[in-house]
Amino acid sequence: MHCPFCKAEDTRVIDSRMAEDGTQVRRRRECESCGQRFTTFEKAQLTMPHVVKRDGNPEPFNEDKLRRGMENALYKRPVTAEQLEHAIDNVERKLRASGKTEIPSRQIGEWVMEELRDLDQVAYVRFASIYRQFQDVNAFRDEIERLQTMPSAEERRSQLPLIEAGNGGREPGAGDSAGHKARG
Repeated sequence: MHCPFCKAEDTRVIDSRMAEDGTQVRRRRECESCGQRFTTFEKAQLTMPHVVKRDGNPEPFNEDKLRRGMENALYKRPVTAEQLEHAIDNVERKLRASGKTEIPSRQIGEWVMEELRDLDQVAYVRFASIYRQFQDVNAFRDEIERLQTMPSAEERRSQLPLIEAGNGGREPGAGDSAGHKARG
C-alpha cells in the first residue's frame, strides 16, 4: 500500500486485529521511507445481487442508497451510528444469504422495515410511510395499530430458540409429563 503522506510504495504492517465483529481486519502500517504510521481497514468484497426496481429494471446494489434511506428515517432519533451500521450489516447479510443474483426492491424494503422496527418505532413509521406510499392519515393509523400488535424485538428473540430447537415449534417439554405438570 502506498504511504498517504509521502506516496512511497513500501509500507509494512506492524499490527493486525479483527474489527467489526470479525467482518474487517484493522491494520496498523508504517512507511519505510518517512516513518509515518497510519491505519487501514480490510473488508471482504462480496458480490451482491442486483436490485430489481418496481419498474422491473435491475440495478447494482448500492449500500449508500440503503444507508441514506435508513439515515433519513432515523433523523434526530436516539439511535447510535453503531446500531445503524449493525442494521445495515443485517440487511446486507440477508441479501448475500438469499443466494440470488437478483432480488426485488420490495424485499429489501421489508428487511429495512424489520431492522427499523427493532431500532426505533418512529423511524419505522417514517420509512413505512414513504415505502408503502401512505395516502392519508388513516394509513398511518393502520400501520401504527399493526406495529402495536407485533411482538417486540425481545419477544421475537426469546422465541428463536424454540424454532431452532428442531421440535416443530412446540414448547420445551411439550408432550412429556414434566411439561404437563408445569402447565398445571
